[in-house]
Amino acid sequence: MASTYLSLHYHIVFGTKNRALVIDGHWRPRLHEYLGGTIRGLGGFPECIGGTEDHVHLLVSLKATHCLADVMRELKKASSVWVHDSLAEKNFAWQEGYAAFTVSASALSAVTRYIDNQEEHHRVKSFHEELIEMLNKAGVDYNPAYL
Repeated sequence: MASTYLSLHYHIVFGTKNRALVIDGHWRPRLHEYLGGTIRGLGGFPECIGGTEDHVHLLVSLKATHCLADVMRELKKASSVWVHDSLAEKNFAWQEGYAAFTVSASALSAVTRYIDNQEEHHRVKSFHEELIEMLNKAGVDYNPAYL
């Protein structure tokens, strides 16, 4: 093959430190916009961003040259600084880790709907329950002590 063709989509989920309910609904859309802008600045494409008071979901496309760990480190660092400086939320922090799942092109619309409906989804299921369900569905081994 004379060229390289890619379809690299990731559903990324991470929460606030200690699952604190600190992402206020008044500024949550601005945070999502900032996260999307940061992904674009890193050379990726934000397809959908959503979440609730204690976590965010991102559907992003990355290039083959991206290292997911580097993208995540920069994304969480930049957004924490932005929340502290722009919103004066001094107690805001992200959790240490994250969950990331690859998404096939045929599943992009389903994942987008899932992310867009986070508020409704979490009326009946906690972030903790959601994360366990996602990890189990993807066949990811995990230590419950670190959830």
